[in-house]
Amino acid sequence: MDRKASARWEGPLREGRGTIKLGSGAFEGAYSFGTRFEGSPGTNPEELLGAAHAGCFSMALSLMLTKAGHPPTSLDTTATVHLEKVGEGFGITGIDLTTQGTVPGLSAAEFQRHAEDAKTNCIISKALTGVPMRLTATLAGG
Repeated sequence: MDRKASARWEGPLREGRGTIKLGSGAFEGAYSFGTRFEGSPGTNPEELLGAAHAGCFSMALSLMLTKAGHPPTSLDTTATVHLEKVGEGFGITGIDLTTQGTVPGLSAAEFQRHAEDAKTNCIISKALTGVPMRLTATLAGG
């Protein structure tokens, strides 16, 4: 399986603009220096990385919970990707995963254990092993 995405950039860094497009056609968005470093409207690579990580983590956690006999009713995950000045440039200095699950018949401790396992073993986490990751996992109603 190969998954594709593309980007087109026009012009110099600060004044230029670009578009990011998923190969499936499900998303296309504008990005620029302003959307990446100044909070202007539009998307950026780090936001898309966060979406990929949140989605991958949620699927991995669902699989682990289901295999353990506790299929989740729902999992809501947010990935916050920290982009900070590092030396003369910028770097991703960490990712915070925050998840809340509704999982009938599961204890908070079991949920935490499975969430930690998903954080370590989801495909995107494995690809990002050089980035520090923190997890906050909460079981709804617990």
